[in-house]
Amino acid sequence: MSRNVRQMADRVAELMELRLRVKGEGLADKLRHGGRLLPRKVLGAAQYLAQAAEQAQMPKLQGQIDAEQIALAYDLCVRHLKPLGAGARRGAILWGLAGSLAAILVLCAGLFAAALFWRGYL
Repeated sequence: MSRNVRQMADRVAELMELRLRVKGEGLADKLRHGGRLLPRKVLGAAQYLAQAAEQAQMPKLQGQIDAEQIALAYDLCVRHLKPLGAGARRGAILWGLAGSLAAILVLCAGLFAAALFWRGYL
């Protein structure tokens, strides 16, 4: 049980380093440095997982660990931190570029209409 919890915490810490570029030794240290980058719900789950990993190292406290809640916290963290594939990343960049171009076109059309109105053509 303690090995599984430690592996889960290490995996979440690894994903935080890959996805959020947060440096630190373990999950607790990475949460201290970059916890603000996570949504509140994911941060709570990651903190619970870090606390459970510390408890798993102490034999007297291992009985207090809820395996089901740890699994839910781990799933939530991994689902949020899982890196995007190359195709999804490319699509997100293209959608962002298209949104920026659309906003620029709307702004230019509005300025053009304002200039025409100001000159008396509209």
